[in-house]
Amino acid sequence: MSQVVRVGVAVIVMHDNKILLGERIGAHGANTWATPGGHLEFGETVEQCAVREVAEETGLNVTNIRKLDFTNDIFSAENKHYITLYLQAKYEGGEPVNKEPNKCLQWRWCDVNDLPTPLFLSLRHFLNDADLLSQ
Repeated sequence: MSQVVRVGVAVIVMHDNKILLGERIGAHGANTWATPGGHLEFGETVEQCAVREVAEETGLNVTNIRKLDFTNDIFSAENKHYITLYLQAKYEGGEPVNKEPNKCLQWRWCDVNDLPTPLFLSLRHFLNDADLLSQ
């Protein structure tokens, strides 16, 4: 099997100084907390991917997509390598719904000063390099 680097898109959705996080199951990073997001599809813009992934996973509509940063993530145990593009999206209201229960146990608004653990590898990398409160 050839080794490839995949492109992931992670979306920071904030509301009242809280960030939307999901508890991952059934994929690499199982039992960790991560933002909505997923794979960039062929021919898709990063912004389109962000809107699509948030809607597919949570049922929420987001707007005003803004590029933030990227991380270089090597999941050694799973032999996977990702470049994860981080974006911020404007929360438009509503409550998240778990639309992919085979991939996520729950969605929760988490206080940025009291995040659950463990965090997904790319989110840990992002937070090490960013001040989430200033975004």
